[in-house]
Amino acid sequence: MRLPVFSLIALGLSGTAHGQEISFRLPVACDIGRTCFIQHYVDHDPTPEARDHQCGTLTYDGHDGIDIRVPTMAAQRAGVDVVAAADGRVLRTRDGMEDISVAGRGRVTVENLECGNGAVVDHGNGWQSQYCHMAKGSLRVKPGDAVKAGDKIGQVGLSGATEFPHLHFTVRKDGQVVDPFTSGPATQACGMKPPASLWEPLTLQNLGYQAGSVLNKGFAPGPVTMKAIESGAAEQDVPTAKSPALVAFVRAIGLKGGDVQILTLFNPDGQPVARNEAPPLDRDKAQWMMFAGLKQPRGGFRPGLYRAVYRVVREGSPVIEQAFGITLKP
Repeated sequence: MRLPVFSLIALGLSGTAHGQEISFRLPVACDIGRTCFIQHYVDHDPTPEARDHQCGTLTYDGHDGIDIRVPTMAAQRAGVDVVAAADGRVLRTRDGMEDISVAGRGRVTVENLECGNGAVVDHGNGWQSQYCHMAKGSLRVKPGDAVKAGDKIGQVGLSGATEFPHLHFTVRKDGQVVDPFTSGPATQACGMKPPASLWEPLTLQNLGYQAGSVLNKGFAPGPVTMKAIESGAAEQDVPTAKSPALVAFVRAIGLKGGDVQILTLFNPDGQPVARNEAPPLDRDKAQWMMFAGLKQPRGGFRPGLYRAVYRVVREGSPVIEQAFGITLKP
């Protein structure tokens, strides 16, 4: 997504690596892969197609930044800090836009305000970073403020042109978009050798490319909806041995066309008691929910540990596998 905020965006990719001229830390105070996830990377394909820095599909046409999302609206409401990725001085800010999904109000309502509540920080020597979709009333900086890397700027929100709570983070050099994963444009030999990076070494260690991730997982006492997962309600409704049903659910992101998903529920003896194998996906999916479960047997569920295993098979090989469990008490 191109985000024309404060008349600063000029989409383009730098043609040279910038070495160690600048380095960035993660701009969200979260644990990648556990409390936050990268949903989209920078689009490196100049055509109407889309390609991330690993020649993968975790982006879309014209996307000029990195989307770092939190797993639920409950997590967003609890507060997740957005921090300065490097030392600098605040150039521009916007606050006051409501945290409302654009899916419900339409993109025309945020025309020319796509970034939502945001900030731009100047790092000197032509470098700038932009922070978008922050929560209303959360900004803690104003134009002219000096910030150090790690200083709080605001909090992750749902303002502007977005359908899920996340920070859209963009880096520019002399007005041109630069991907911090590569210091510039992707090469044709994607993934053949580690590219240059603008991330601090410790940050980079935690940002390994994931071709899909499990965003949410858990157990519920009945049918599960995407709305309940997104709100966080599904993770709060914990089943017991007397619940009407035991349902394992997952929501995954970054799936590709042709992926086969299998979710299996096992009883305390390790025997499979429910299994859901979805048909191969017809196309790439930004996110996908599935569940497997069974109704309460006569007399209730047997107390003990119930496990679920979610597996994604891509071109004949497993690319995601995650197990999780719950202990049902009498």
